[in-house]
Amino acid sequence: MSRAIVGRPWKILVAAFALLFLAGFGARGGGAVRIVKRLGPPVQRPAINLRVERPAVRRRAPRYSADRVLVRFRPEISAVYAEGLLLSYGFPSVRRIPAIGVYSVRTAPGVSVVETLAMLRRNGDVEAARPDYRARLADVPNDTYFQSYQYSLRNRGGTLDLGGQIYTMTAGADIKAVEAWDVAKGDAEVVIAVLDTGVDMMHPDLAAKIVSSGRDFANDDDDAIDDHWHGTHVAGIAAASTGNGAGIAGVAWSCGILPVKVVDENGDGYYSWIIDGIIWATDQGADIINLSLGGEVPDPFLEDACQYAHDHGVVIAAATGNDAGSVLYPAAYDETVLAVAASDYNDAIASFSNFGPEVDVAAPGVWILGPAPLAYVGAGQIPYVFGSGTSAAAPHVAGLAALIRSAKPDLTAGEIMMIVRYTADDINRTAFPGRDDHAGYGRINMRRALVPYILD
Repeated sequence: MSRAIVGRPWKILVAAFALLFLAGFGARGGGAVRIVKRLGPPVQRPAINLRVERPAVRRRAPRYSADRVLVRFRPEISAVYAEGLLLSYGFPSVRRIPAIGVYSVRTAPGVSVVETLAMLRRNGDVEAARPDYRARLADVPNDTYFQSYQYSLRNRGGTLDLGGQIYTMTAGADIKAVEAWDVAKGDAEVVIAVLDTGVDMMHPDLAAKIVSSGRDFANDDDDAIDDHWHGTHVAGIAAASTGNGAGIAGVAWSCGILPVKVVDENGDGYYSWIIDGIIWATDQGADIINLSLGGEVPDPFLEDACQYAHDHGVVIAAATGNDAGSVLYPAAYDETVLAVAASDYNDAIASFSNFGPEVDVAAPGVWILGPAPLAYVGAGQIPYVFGSGTSAAAPHVAGLAALIRSAKPDLTAGEIMMIVRYTADDINRTAFPGRDDHAGYGRINMRRALVPYILD
């Protein structure tokens, strides 16, 4: 991919990368299009290749886990009986997700998922048995790169210079962050849970914002460190340390970050991990959940997890996807999730952004600068990358929701969702006045969402 020289001969890796993985979790290597380009003067270190995944060339990964299913029993069946029944089938691992009454079950050796589901569905005590589907990766601050690169927060027009490529920008095509920060910078007690590949908790722009080491459902431990890079980038967009004279500005200046790892180092993730992550983050007291990922298949258990969070006052922002197709899940769950499309530096909807009646709002998602793990960029490199995707758009909305919760802590999740929707700018009004399937209610406007006369 690309590197930029900013000021001194340091390098910023530039990833023309669909942050919400277009190839799907687990689609490593095969079908990937790799693009290498440089920004600024040549450097001695060989260029790092960053993957750009596109639907036309992607290798289809299996749609679900090859050795795990999700099961729910009828309401009258006790947990003791249900677990005993599952163990009697010879399943080597049975784990209950109590908040929604679902069991994650490892299939017996030599027995396929199809055979396991058929067997379970023949049992009259079983209400539903489903595969464990895959998802895919979808004041004026004085921070060093705010003025030059973070058009999403304040766009003064001119050009976005990425070395070999220069993009002309439209003034005002931003989320009006600077004006909003005069009203609200966030409350440190308000927490954004980032359900992703983990977070680099030692990153200089994030270390002060981390509220705990989180939870890793991919490796079943209590250390949600980012061994990929995606989650660190997403976390920084939402809530990087701001006004610290370094790095970038996050949308939610003062709010905390709770890392929750639901995707492993190879980009593999499953609905069961996401379900666990949503419920765990909710029970830990998270106020906002960001899901820059999704899957194509609707699932009642995933929907129940989103409902659980919503019922506990948690606002969920999720990426719509990068296939120029239908909105992914969980973003498509209208009542409980804000589905976020991607716009660009001219307030146009990105060509890759998924669309449909479920889209709530848009936010900038093209060439968005964010932090990257120090281990990922390499020694001597500046730990920031540019990325494009609805994955980069969603954390702008998560950050805004956190600021609204900070300003008005008594609002319900549904009320915050309405404010986000109904204060957006109708950027598609020329062609599609009012709400439309591409931009939803429009590109979010932090100033309108946070001024007192809107909230009171």
